[in-house]
Amino acid sequence: MEENIADVQKYYDLIADFLVEYSFQLLGAIVVLLIGLWIAKKVGIWINNLCLRHHVDVTLANFLANMVKIAIIVMVVIMTLNQLGIAITPFVAAIGAASLGAGLAFQGMLSNYAAGLTIILTRLFTIGNTIRVQGVHGVVKEINLATTLLENEDGELILIPNKHIVGEIVHNSAAARVIEAEVGVAYDTDIDKALAVIREAIAQTDDSQDKANNNDNEATESDTLTPNIGIDRFDDSAIVIGYRVWVPSLSFFERKYALNKAVIDALRRENIQIPFPQRVVHQYKDPAS
Repeated sequence: MEENIADVQKYYDLIADFLVEYSFQLLGAIVVLLIGLWIAKKVGIWINNLCLRHHVDVTLANFLANMVKIAIIVMVVIMTLNQLGIAITPFVAAIGAASLGAGLAFQGMLSNYAAGLTIILTRLFTIGNTIRVQGVHGVVKEINLATTLLENEDGELILIPNKHIVGEIVHNSAAARVIEAEVGVAYDTDIDKALAVIREAIAQTDDSQDKANNNDNEATESDTLTPNIGIDRFDDSAIVIGYRVWVPSLSFFERKYALNKAVIDALRRENIQIPFPQRVVHQYKDPAS
């Protein structure tokens, strides 16, 4: 019993001596830590609001705010350890070694984050743009630090790691895609008439599609782009007329099929011949026979 009492007394004396000697340091360290965390939170919110006021991308604003917040917290922790008289050099060395190992282990993920930061800073494309990269075509729905989310006309969501975007050839056509098509007419056709017929067919199809798709009568971006129509080339049996029409990306194929049908119907109504390839085969006769 007396031994237990002696042990308790020893521990009590140790705690009392520690509190007497380090109580002010411990209290100061706690105060510094709490104030530092409060300042980090406030500074993070301030930076985020400042970026949003200056129309900085939301993802970039959150990233910058979190980075500044983490930097302040790290500095506060270092100050707290110094306040307690703890040497931080071994911790710095350990953190450096751990960071190196983590960087090697997660280099693929880190490269995605670096590429995402590059996309956001350089504004390579923004939400709502139509991009084509790595054989994939779609409208940008989300831009995150690690990935970019696209949506195609079929409603499919396509998730692309950002490292497969940066450094590649990226086609950005804002909110539209171009329909490139052609039709052949006979050589004896009145070309001016054929061009006028095709132009009128395209105009009527675009007008009807826009009225069907825009109940609020707002003009789409493709409405401001004039179709290009002209002679594309001269084939053996036909003069090929090409036409290029910009349409909203999410109705690309719908518009393409409607335009092609409208063009061929209009040419047939005007009795403009659409020839098919012909070959004349001559029978060879040997003069000696």
